[in-house]
Amino acid sequence: MATELSIEEKKALIESNLQEVLNPEIIDAVLKEGRPLKIYWGTATTGRPHCGYFVPCLKLAEFLKAGCNVKVLLADIHAFLDNLKAPIELVKLRAEYYKLVITELLKAVNVPIDKLTFTLGSDYQLTPGYTMDLLRLSTAVTEHDAKRAGAEVVKQVDNAPLSGLIYPLMQALDEEYLDVDAQFGGVDQRKIFALAKDVLPRVGFKERAHLMNPMVPGLQGGKMSSSDPDSKIDLLDTPDDVRKKLKKAFCPPKQVEENGVLSFTEFVLLPAGTLKYGKPQFVVERRDAEPLVYTNIKQMQDDWRNDVLTPQLLKPAVTDALIALLAPIQAAYKASKEFQEIEKKAYPPPPAPEKKKKVKKDKGTFYPKKVEAKPDGHVEGADAAKVNLGTEGGEKAIETLTLGEKS
Repeated sequence: MATELSIEEKKALIESNLQEVLNPEIIDAVLKEGRPLKIYWGTATTGRPHCGYFVPCLKLAEFLKAGCNVKVLLADIHAFLDNLKAPIELVKLRAEYYKLVITELLKAVNVPIDKLTFTLGSDYQLTPGYTMDLLRLSTAVTEHDAKRAGAEVVKQVDNAPLSGLIYPLMQALDEEYLDVDAQFGGVDQRKIFALAKDVLPRVGFKERAHLMNPMVPGLQGGKMSSSDPDSKIDLLDTPDDVRKKLKKAFCPPKQVEENGVLSFTEFVLLPAGTLKYGKPQFVVERRDAEPLVYTNIKQMQDDWRNDVLTPQLLKPAVTDALIALLAPIQAAYKASKEFQEIEKKAYPPPPAPEKKKKVKKDKGTFYPKKVEAKPDGHVEGADAAKVNLGTEGGEKAIETLTLGEKS
């Protein structure tokens, strides 16, 4: 029988490896009450999920170990609002795909799925009560503050659509409608969290705590992004693809900062070592010497700065460990026809170049002919407006977005 963790042990697990916590006293108060802390993590269902998703999922595992109740919000409507990154005709399919992928990803890192709750934004964000509360909230937030809050999360463009201002307000309001004590996310969402902390009390709702992961650099340095295929590894990338991407990854010797490979080891592979070794551990094999065994990132960083651990040693070790971590996810994908069909429809390939003899090809019901799919999942072309916004009015849009029947 598992030993009940003390309040101090639960708090240490909840706050481990975080960059910042806002309103930690809320967490303390809940733990002292003796009830589980209620946390939600939201992800907008836009581009294809990549290996960066291991970072929040490993943190979710720590929340669960600390006895927290965890909700995963599949933010389908947010995906549509973020500068049309997910066209309205594809939002439903992408949300289904995200649920399948995240479920398998969590299983791959031994997170017990029965203790998690998946919630779709469209299940409650289309209700009259939510709409009225969103309108009330909009009267308490200026255009300047809403734009500033979403600056690091919502895609920034000239002459931006108003939907980008609605996005952070909804993320704040979700805390109330999901009935949580805390929201978890990357530190890039700090301004949205600060907005929620400030404005929810203005409309009669309580403040929540906010827990923030540091951002993991992409393989080419800078932020890991779905729109840059070389900055990240897709969860369905083949072993050969993984090897090619890691071979050319930005991994300068002796440099710790902005080193995507070293950071991925810190936030994913070291914690995931628990699956293999029973504790956080990462092993780097050496041809003519004993392997380097690391149990914390400080050891690795010191060896990296001193050139004991080099790119020639680290890259192959990371490659092998990542391929092994992806294997069960890819096996689940190959074993499920439903999984494969949803993936193809959610992210249809761009049209093939025209040939002399035209052959009609089935690209899925939701894929128009005169558009081009971009790497981050949005589409461009003559028919882009039809798939982005829909053409059959609000009732049809709600029907397209609603996933309640399938969740």
